[in-house]
Amino acid sequence: MVLLAHSQFRRFRVERWNFEDPPNVAVLSDKGIFRHDDWIAYVVHESDDDDDDNDEGGSWQFYSSDTRDRNESDMMLVGLQEVVDRDKSILELADLPKGWHAWRSSRSSPWQRAKSRPLGLRDDE
Repeated sequence: MVLLAHSQFRRFRVERWNFEDPPNVAVLSDKGIFRHDDWIAYVVHESDDDDDDNDEGGSWQFYSSDTRDRNESDMMLVGLQEVVDRDKSILELADLPKGWHAWRSSRSSPWQRAKSRPLGLRDDE
């Protein structure tokens, strides 16, 4: 049996929470992540629901590696902490700005980031 000092135990149990949002904030998740144990491949930190002061909004969306088109019935509401519990690498995206997205090509690949294109723009604009 391994005994941990109180400070070691606390560090072991509690990961550092660097998100501006609280752990219980509702986020959208692809059902495949929770129902089929698929890995998270794409993350969106939306900006279209921000107010003029840029101090509200910025909902999070998490998508699995399944590349098929999704509709509303493929998504579910979960707490941000539930997503982090599924995949600790999401903690690396805590500083992802509103209006940006992140992706990776495999479960073990590093996250890449880019500013999202505003909705309604065509590729030739």
